[in-house]
Amino acid sequence: MTTIYLVRHGQASFGAESYDKLSSNGELQAKLLGQYFDKILKEAPYVVAGSMQRHQQTAKLALAECFPECELLTNDAWNEFNHQQVFEQYDERFKAPHLLKQEVSKYESPRAYLAEIFEGAMQRWTGGEFHHEYEESWPQFKARVENALTDLCEILAQTKPRYAVVFTSGGVISVLAGKLLELSVNRTFALNWAITNTSLTTLRLVGTEPQLLSLNEHHFIKAERPDLLTWL
Repeated sequence: MTTIYLVRHGQASFGAESYDKLSSNGELQAKLLGQYFDKILKEAPYVVAGSMQRHQQTAKLALAECFPECELLTNDAWNEFNHQQVFEQYDERFKAPHLLKQEVSKYESPRAYLAEIFEGAMQRWTGGEFHHEYEESWPQFKARVENALTDLCEILAQTKPRYAVVFTSGGVISVLAGKLLELSVNRTFALNWAITNTSLTTLRLVGTEPQLLSLNEHHFIKAERPDLLTWL
């Protein structure tokens, strides 16, 4: 029976010219994750990552700590939705990443304000009225992610590795958890906001069907380096 670990990437560079790059904290988180994998995985896993820079960096830094010879497969079906476009379609002030960071930093609770923006942007993207305004609509993203998991489960059912690790993003993990738990769209993206960088969401493969075992595990960070807990 295969255990699948869905990993959210390490902290990216919020507000920078390129968000798609790990921060120094993100690099440390990835290494800590790799050290944890070295303790809990008894053999080399099947590993796949999205093609985004933050996915690839997280995967390579983590694997260097546990299974440096492990083959890393890349599949862009595991990529995140275009959050920058989702934000700017909601409010054109956020077309430039640094403007979003400046706006958020004005508030006493930046995270709470960003959560408010995120909720509004998600409602617009998933609501149905504006699907045509996005390069990837909500139904297209949802279908892509669900198909990625289906395809992975079929491969794993044939090859039967003990473990599989997928390096991806919070939106992807939320959609899959939401499907398995039969959550509404709003509750699905409430999960997205709670998923910690480099946290683990664990699935068990029964035949070709995935079952959710755990969500957003990050105790290995909290126990070793609580200062490294981040959600952006």
